[in-house]
Amino acid sequence: MSYRPFFGLAREPFSADLDLDEIMQTDDILAVNQRLEYVIRIGAIGLVTGEVGAGKSTALRWAAGQLHPSGHKVLWITATSGSVLEVYRQLLAELDINTAASSRAVLTRMIREQIVNLAVNKKQQPLLIIDEASLLRLDVFTELHTLTQFQGDSKPWLPMILAGQNNLADNLLYRTAVPLA
Repeated sequence: MSYRPFFGLAREPFSADLDLDEIMQTDDILAVNQRLEYVIRIGAIGLVTGEVGAGKSTALRWAAGQLHPSGHKVLWITATSGSVLEVYRQLLAELDINTAASSRAVLTRMIREQIVNLAVNKKQQPLLIIDEASLLRLDVFTELHTLTQFQGDSKPWLPMILAGQNNLADNLLYRTAVPLA
């Protein structure tokens, strides 16, 4: 006998594919939402850390879902242990640009042009969320900092949320990651 009919369940319990309105708005989820709003407001870089299965991605998905799509463009990528070029290509794909370019300078220019286009021409606030950021190589942290620099550092056009396991905060203490930290 299956347990779902026994307990009167219409679907599998504890699945990750919940609709936004099915996510319970706990104090922790509301706190992530407040942090996300703060990061956007000041154009900062924020961290969301926790153990595996703690609900980081779910909380960020809910918080990002509260942003109005006409005023915001959420750019969500999942980190890997690959090079910064891989991260840049994922980001460009989120910006609807596919490229085979392998030059960091070219990819950076393309990303920056698209961010400026969103912020200035389309009046949309981009938000970069990098999930599983604890997997990023240390040299990638150094490069990510350069993406947030617009007109010197006077335009906060690309706020960023890094989400990952607790060692993410430790990774940002390495000398190469200090500019991002």
